[in-house]
Amino acid sequence: MINEEIRKRRTFAIISHPDAGKTTLTEKFLLYGGALQLAGSVTARKKQRETASDWMELEKQRGISVSSTLMQFDYRGRRMNLLDTPGHRDFSEDTYRVLMAVDSVVMVIDAAKGIENQTRKLFEICRERGIPIFAFMNKLDRPGKAPLELIDEIETVLGITACPVNWPLGDGIDFRGVYDRLRKKAHLYERVGGAYKAPVSVRDFTDPALARELRGKAYDQAVEELEILDQVQDAFDSDVILKGKSIPVYFGSAVNNFGVDLLLDGFLEYSSPPLPRKSNHGVVPMESQDFSGFIFKIQTNMNPQHRDRIAFVRVCSGKFNRDMQVYVSRTKKKIRLSDSHTHFGQSREIVDEAWPGDIVGLVSRQDLRVGDTLSGNPELIFDEIPRFAPEHFGFINNPSPANYKPFRKGLDQLLSENIIQAFRVPSTAHQNKTLLGAVGLLQFDVLIHRLLCEYGTEATIDNMSWKMLRWVESALDDDALTELLPYEASIAFDEIGRRVLLFTSEWSMEHFVERHHEKASLTRTPNYDGVRN
Repeated sequence: MINEEIRKRRTFAIISHPDAGKTTLTEKFLLYGGALQLAGSVTARKKQRETASDWMELEKQRGISVSSTLMQFDYRGRRMNLLDTPGHRDFSEDTYRVLMAVDSVVMVIDAAKGIENQTRKLFEICRERGIPIFAFMNKLDRPGKAPLELIDEIETVLGITACPVNWPLGDGIDFRGVYDRLRKKAHLYERVGGAYKAPVSVRDFTDPALARELRGKAYDQAVEELEILDQVQDAFDSDVILKGKSIPVYFGSAVNNFGVDLLLDGFLEYSSPPLPRKSNHGVVPMESQDFSGFIFKIQTNMNPQHRDRIAFVRVCSGKFNRDMQVYVSRTKKKIRLSDSHTHFGQSREIVDEAWPGDIVGLVSRQDLRVGDTLSGNPELIFDEIPRFAPEHFGFINNPSPANYKPFRKGLDQLLSENIIQAFRVPSTAHQNKTLLGAVGLLQFDVLIHRLLCEYGTEATIDNMSWKMLRWVESALDDDALTELLPYEASIAFDEIGRRVLLFTSEWSMEHFVERHHEKASLTRTPNYDGVRN
């Protein structure tokens, strides 16, 4: 039974550079999957930015995704675990962690802009982990780069073979549909408004009426380009795709629902079921009778009325049952998993059982953290969730001492999401102050906004000049280590007391390493007991 349940699952993320159409495509997957009756992004002008996946108030106000969101739905007999990720680089740490929990990725590319910086960075993470990628060339309803140019850009910029599964018929205002290269059929769509599924007619490509409908020129251009592809492109090979050595490319327009159905069907057919995960005990068989999973995300206040705290767990082996008891690898304590849910954005339903590949949300007051392994074996530890060295620093202040309790409570709960990091600087000038470190400066704005909206307390941040942070290993005591530091550098301590060094520039840090490498060793990520660096 467990193997049958595993085969039914697909666990994947949607990634992109900002504004490529990632959240819109997420909505359309839900529309075509039957999870939405009407695509949320286009129901009304005043609600244009409100979508099922962007539930946070700041996301609705700014029209951006600042936190990854889980959307679970069933499609053609499969359970789809879809994670919509932030596109903005300031929230890339959240995206990187999500990539640790998925088995494949849909990468959205703006056809007018091609491969952009964040797309390239996310691709490298996927390549490093061997995660299969399915590309969607979006916004074909607008003027953009030539399709052949886009395919060439994938291969030259990303250094990977691209295999177009379908091909656009027309472009811009003349974009009518796509040609399915595998099944030799043309799919022509009607523009009915993006809130509804686009009616489609399927034609044989040799039908003379098709050339007339495409106004001749678009048809002739497609024929010429397809002949070129047939000569220079390797045949479609699903095994190569699953190994992460080739990217299948789909063309379409998410906002008009052109090609969304072919992408979703193709992904379902050619992506893999859940894959086993590595641990300190080797690869953990998914079909094992023993449950195991790891926490890759903490989210607070999805239900602000209850001040809840949800730990998102990727099930790796065995069967999850509500009320089961498991060990937390970090603390070796046994806990009961009683309040478990499946999620659809902010909405959720109680779940009694789950299988490998599923994502389960645990509403818990227990001491659960990102990276924790949950299992029946207290010694089992899955590969760590990456921790990134912050690049922006500032001391957070409470301008209203009367609000100290909600300020402290809100700050502690938001820091538990493990996106912004907290440090203690021992110098007398900064005593009793919390230093915050973030990968992106916009994370500070989100923190201040959420403290006000979710906890009713104001806060300010005094930005500091430090630009580089490294964890340090040294036999020297704190005072002796401080004596070696260059001007304006400082020693500090992370949330569990490990020493870090703060530098104002890369040059300053390199100068320190050059002079004192025998006395101190610096690392970009912290060392964890029992977890490899």
